[in-house]
Amino acid sequence: MLSPKRVKFRKMFKGRMTGLAHRGSEVSFGHFGLQAMEPGWVSNRQIEACRVAISRSVKRGGKIWIRIFPDKPITKKPAETRMGKGKGSPEQWVAVVKPGRMMFELEGVPRDVAEKAMALAAAKLSVKSKFVVREEAHTNEG
Repeated sequence: MLSPKRVKFRKMFKGRMTGLAHRGSEVSFGHFGLQAMEPGWVSNRQIEACRVAISRSVKRGGKIWIRIFPDKPITKKPAETRMGKGKGSPEQWVAVVKPGRMMFELEGVPRDVAEKAMALAAAKLSVKSKFVVREEAHTNEG
């Protein structure tokens, strides 16, 4: 599972996910991408499940880029615990995803294979997403 090697602070505020992603919103590395359409948290388990789904779908062919990293700790208090007594301990790591953020990229496979792989990955995520194609790659094919 993905998690930071070390962090400055163990616990973090919840934060707000308003606005659009300006950075990391275009297909930069591969030819095809999976772009977030709504804000949300994507856990390290979801990212790993997507990576496995994509790599199995493309039969170990092509190259995959994971453009998000879970660097936000999410805390939870134990079940049936009374209120108070401070904040809970960190339970999982999530990546904060805003609309427009490119989450995964892929190259080295045909478009139909890439579209199927990204659809399998999108099913594992908690945010709505869409399949996008790089403009240069699109003009080279047609």
